[in-house]
Amino acid sequence: MLFKLFISVATLFGIVIFAAVAFRVMPMDAARYHIRPALAVPPSTPNFALMVGDEALVLPRNLADVAADVALKAASDGAVLLAGQPQGFVTYVYRSRLLGFPDALSLTLDPTDEGGTRVQIFSRSRFGYSDLGVNAARVADWFAALQDAR
Repeated sequence: MLFKLFISVATLFGIVIFAAVAFRVMPMDAARYHIRPALAVPPSTPNFALMVGDEALVLPRNLADVAADVALKAASDGAVLLAGQPQGFVTYVYRSRLLGFPDALSLTLDPTDEGGTRVQIFSRSRFGYSDLGVNAARVADWFAALQDAR
């Protein structure tokens, strides 16, 4: 009985370790995940956050300054560049701490007629159905960081 319990626990532990390693090394396909937020089709699952149009963030700073802030924010979060450049259209990969599940965060910076910058953002999970609000919280954190910059 005790031996069967040990084997079950060891098997479960092995599966968790395998999953943690597999998800951490699994590549993200830029052709699939480097998507302009304004052109994104919302997934059928609730594991995303999309802020475009009237929900986009408009900042009273020029595009170059906001792009510098985007690069700093991504670096401070430990996000990995998947494709693009912070000066206009960029996609970063975030990974969950425990198992390394990958999420993609794409954002565009567009100049406004008033000299400011419009930030549109699309954050989504690669796997799963629900993200327990992780992507919405990430977008809120990005918006707050960009608003508080300078």
